[in-house]
Amino acid sequence: MPIVEDPVSLFERNAVARICMAELSLEPIPALVDGIDDRVGSDYAGHPDRLYLVGRDGRIAYHGFEGPMGFNPDELEEAISKELAAAGTPLRSSKSSHPRPPVDPRAFESSPHR
Repeated sequence: MPIVEDPVSLFERNAVARICMAELSLEPIPALVDGIDDRVGSDYAGHPDRLYLVGRDGRIAYHGFEGPMGFNPDELEEAISKELAAAGTPLRSSKSSHPRPPVDPRAFESSPHR
């Protein structure tokens, strides 16, 4: 059973994105939501999964191979470091002494958008 049902409108999709951003503490990171037609997902061949980094200038700064076996977090971290360095912002170490607690998927079960 999915954590949330597949949205049937852009309003629902945006609501699910807001819930996920809040529950995962991702608000500092800009997020874009694909249209209900999934055009961006289709154009970028994001199935089954794909990691992309969009630079501040709107260009694709990094695109990974199909996941999960094609994921290379070290390459993505390097690309993020380059983007941040170009913007004059250093990357905080991913080896933080204060790691994020794991997310409990049950946190999404109370969503009214199921």
